[in-house]
Amino acid sequence: MCVTAVESRPAGVALTPSPGGQRPFGARVKAFVALTKPRIIELLLITTVPVMFLAAQGVPDLWLVLTTTIGGYLSAGGANALNMYIDRDIDALMDRTSQRPLVTGMVSPRECLAFGISLAVISTVWFGLLVNWLSAALALGALLFYVVVYTMLLKRRTSQNIVWGGIAGCMPVLIGWSAVTNTVSWAAVILFAVIFFWTPPHYWPLSMKVKEDYARVGVPMLPVIASNRVVARQIVAYSWVMVAVSLLLTPLGYTGWFYTAVALLTGGFWLWEAHALLGRAKSGVTGTKLKEMRLFHWSITYVSLLFVAVAVDPFLR
Repeated sequence: MCVTAVESRPAGVALTPSPGGQRPFGARVKAFVALTKPRIIELLLITTVPVMFLAAQGVPDLWLVLTTTIGGYLSAGGANALNMYIDRDIDALMDRTSQRPLVTGMVSPRECLAFGISLAVISTVWFGLLVNWLSAALALGALLFYVVVYTMLLKRRTSQNIVWGGIAGCMPVLIGWSAVTNTVSWAAVILFAVIFFWTPPHYWPLSMKVKEDYARVGVPMLPVIASNRVVARQIVAYSWVMVAVSLLLTPLGYTGWFYTAVALLTGGFWLWEAHALLGRAKSGVTGTKLKEMRLFHWSITYVSLLFVAVAVDPFLR
């Protein structure tokens, strides 16, 4: 969710600038920050920094952590700004995005485009000069995948948009590992797969909640074109694969008992919630009683706890 200094108004109604076209400096700064979608970037960084600890088998160079974190924020922020530029037409019609800076008029489309491209260029150079060029290439690849493949090609054309588009959100795992080792190992690939299978059952519950928004603008998210029962079945299927993949790190020798315990406990609770959602969907429960957001909120807690375990595990082996 992005918070900007603007007043509430119905979706699709642009905010009229103050007399004389003036826009308060503080509100403008907040609007540009909102273009980067800071709340989403928090999740990306949660999957980047812990992997650096695993790659280093201890505490990585703290300057490297700082530069990787800044570069990751700049790159993801650029991708998110470009996403808002492309989606500004449908953002104006959706309740959940109606306060975004381009819709309110706090930032112009031209400013947003220039801002997004600038962050993309700066982040790539930043990674290349201060981290390494493999990380720079991975970060740029993630940005282009999110903007071109997901936003421009998949989002408005297929219900599998979030499945394949989610690849961009998996890339921080590879970036964190490559920042430390200048390579990509099987451990990073496994964690990449965890996020890949995590993304659909993380996002589909939210899509179930706001499916009218997506239906209004013709975005075929799975809950828009399929019943709650079908969506819940897909959530359960992806959840089982995600939990199974998360447990591969230990038999391959990358993690020990602590990570395994956390993965089992958090994954078990996830599966409980996913099956509970499926049970409610099968019973024909709708509206607030479906409680689909329980799984959405838990999904954020799950990935946070799992990756904290990734960072802590090397110290307990």
